[in-house]
Amino acid sequence: MTLRLFDTDTRTMREFAPLVPGCVSVYLCGATVQGEPHIGHMRSSVAFDVLRRWLLAHDQDVRFIRNVTDIDDKILRKAEEAGRPWWEWAATCERAFNHAYETLGVLPPSAEPRATGHITQMVEMMRRLIERGHAYASAGNVYFDVLSYPDYGRLSGHRIDDVHQGESLGAGKRDPRDFTMWKAAKPGEPSWPSPWGPGRPGWHLECSVMAEYYLGAEFDIHCGGLDLVFPHHENEIAQSKAAGHGFARYWLHNGWVTMSGEKMSKSLGNVLSVPNVLERVRAVELRFYLGSAHYASMLEYSDKALADAAQSYQRLESFVHRVVERAGAVPVGKWTDAFAEALDDNLSVPRALAEIHGAVTEGNRALDAGAVDAARDSAAQVRAMLAILGVDPLDPHWYRPQDNSAALAALDTLIGAELDRRQRARAEKDWASADAARDRLQAAGIEVTDTPNGPEWSLSVPTGKAD
Repeated sequence: MTLRLFDTDTRTMREFAPLVPGCVSVYLCGATVQGEPHIGHMRSSVAFDVLRRWLLAHDQDVRFIRNVTDIDDKILRKAEEAGRPWWEWAATCERAFNHAYETLGVLPPSAEPRATGHITQMVEMMRRLIERGHAYASAGNVYFDVLSYPDYGRLSGHRIDDVHQGESLGAGKRDPRDFTMWKAAKPGEPSWPSPWGPGRPGWHLECSVMAEYYLGAEFDIHCGGLDLVFPHHENEIAQSKAAGHGFARYWLHNGWVTMSGEKMSKSLGNVLSVPNVLERVRAVELRFYLGSAHYASMLEYSDKALADAAQSYQRLESFVHRVVERAGAVPVGKWTDAFAEALDDNLSVPRALAEIHGAVTEGNRALDAGAVDAARDSAAQVRAMLAILGVDPLDPHWYRPQDNSAALAALDTLIGAELDRRQRARAEKDWASADAARDRLQAAGIEVTDTPNGPEWSLSVPTGKAD
């Protein structure tokens, strides 16, 4: 495996080599469970699920951690607006996220820690940073001293004079560029005990602590959305390295899902929730859409783009099903060299998809020519490649065969009669009647393919609501 990844920290393409040979450690910034998941949230999960599957396919033992931020200003505000306890609101939203992950075929993480479960470790990290002169306590709050860490701004490229944390000045904060690690308790808000008084953790502290706890002081890959580079990931690095940790060796960031050029977010009011989108396309088609662009690029949403992606996937899916109908069971084969080269080149999924479509074209050509064995070989390759992208149409997650042999036999008889009428009309050069027969079949969702052995039919793939 010669995987090369673009590292945000060094702004270079780097050959990937795990810290421990054969074992890859990955931390993905998960959801702040403040509301229903939208497709912007899911893009990050799908993109790095492909990375994980590619590593697993090369016999790497992948420790994949995806956290849950279950205490945050936004969660408290949303819960209060809904008139519900904060913990119940967070748990409800967390279940919605997990359902969306599972629906889209995202592999479950090795562990999914919650921030509220690691308060003890957070207190210990703050104590360590204070002792090292990188943090200070004031009025029940604990702040990180940004100027005490000389490399601050390296990841994001921010000049220290231009740093704005996006938070209020806070009681006792010495410099507006410092960021909050511990927030003093406020009336009516949840809090936990600490040496500096009751309070709750800041967002940035949570991920530093959970990454260290589950993956160690130094680990391989830290993933997340492009919007997290600053201040979240910049602050994670400052905390962790100031505490004496090596922290992440590679940084990967996925692009946003945008609408009219703007990042999809709840604050902009342009959110497309996962359940709403699944009213338009099947779950496998939504996953295919979210994973079809390069992970680092922006993905501009439109209804047409979503429909085009669904149609593109249906072509791949239809080929695999046609081969199964003609040749019987199709095993998962081996991907092509060109596919591997594409994914090894910073997970270039668009190039990988071009290779898959090429294999489908060859397979369809073989099938139409009656070369069933060659078509089966192509379908086995296609299954292997689609499996890495998480959309193998015969994977049990997507494919649930039913015993409908009697219905298919009856349908075959009816369609056969219609095809006979079409063939007679063509032989008599009655093109209007032949076209009318074809149109009736198409209207019923029947695809007809003319082959050297005569016409063959298959059911077209619907694009309606997911199960």
